[in-house]
Amino acid sequence: MDSLSQLHPQVVHFPIALFAVYVLLEIIGAFVKKDFFSKAAHLVLFLGVLSAFAAVLTGNSAKDAARALSKAGASIPLKAIGEHEDYANFIMWFFAGLLVLRTYLILKKKFIGAIKYIFVILALAGAFFVYRTGELGGRLVYKYGVGTDLKKMEIKNLPSKRGE
Repeated sequence: MDSLSQLHPQVVHFPIALFAVYVLLEIIGAFVKKDFFSKAAHLVLFLGVLSAFAAVLTGNSAKDAARALSKAGASIPLKAIGEHEDYANFIMWFFAGLLVLRTYLILKKKFIGAIKYIFVILALAGAFFVYRTGELGGRLVYKYGVGTDLKKMEIKNLPSKRGE
């Protein structure tokens, strides 16, 4: 599972990018009368949700590794990690809910008119939460050094449990 935690820094960029593209396509799809943009938004939202699940999975593995390092004596900001995790879980389920609702409305042929504008507002709200989650993740790296070589050196220099 430790290898999953090492993938987190790379994996998190997929939902960030896909949700940003989704928001743009949702806006264009609401205001331009070409069905292509709405269909593309739906597909990108689906891919974004899948990638968000992967980001949360790898993030949970990274949190478990951080918790173990904290118990070993490393200075790990567990409270900041928890806040980042809370936002990440929220946006994963927020966009998953949007996907389910959007799919339902499309299948019932009710994804029209004002509903499209409501989805633009929801997508923009989701984009704010993606931004906030990224901001918190960036703080973990740039303020606390989580996942950096400096933190790895600190951890490597921890006293061994065997008294070495």
